[in-house]
Amino acid sequence: MKFDGQREGEKVELVFRRHILTTWRGWIWLLVLGGGGIVPMLLWPDNQQLFFVWLGCLGVGLLGLGYVYMLWHFSYYLLTNQHIRQVQQRGLFRKSVVDLGLDKVQSISYEVPGIFGGMLGYGTLLLQTQVGNMKISMVQGPEKTYNILQDLTDRAAE
Repeated sequence: MKFDGQREGEKVELVFRRHILTTWRGWIWLLVLGGGGIVPMLLWPDNQQLFFVWLGCLGVGLLGLGYVYMLWHFSYYLLTNQHIRQVQQRGLFRKSVVDLGLDKVQSISYEVPGIFGGMLGYGTLLLQTQVGNMKISMVQGPEKTYNILQDLTDRAAE
C-alpha cells in the first residue's frame, strides 16, 4: 500500500479506525427526524400530504447519518514501521494529519471500559511521548493494536 508522504523503506503494518459505534450521532439524527416525522401523520391521518413531510424528515435524517459516516470512514490511523499517522476528516473539505515517529513513543497503554467494552471489542490506546500524549479512543481490538504497536516501537528504538 502506498500513501502520500511515505518515506523510503517505510512499510505499512496496519490501518485501523475507531469503532463504528462512534457514528452514534448520525443514528440519533435518523431516529429523531425519521421518527419525529411520523407524528404529524399519526395526529392527522386524513392529510395525505404529511407523507411527503415525513419523507423530507427521513431524507434529512439520512443525510445526517451519511455525513457522520463519511467523517468516520475517512478518518483513520496508519501504522508503519517508522510512524503512526492520524488522519481525521473534519468536514467535507477539511482534514488534519498528525504524524508521530515511533522512536519518539516512550510508553503505550490501553484500557477496555467495563463489560460493554469487552463484549463489543473496543477500548482506548494512549501513546506517551516527550512532547505530549496521543489518545485514541474507541479502537476496535485494542489488545491486537497494542501488541503491534509495542513490537514496532521496540524495533524502532533499536
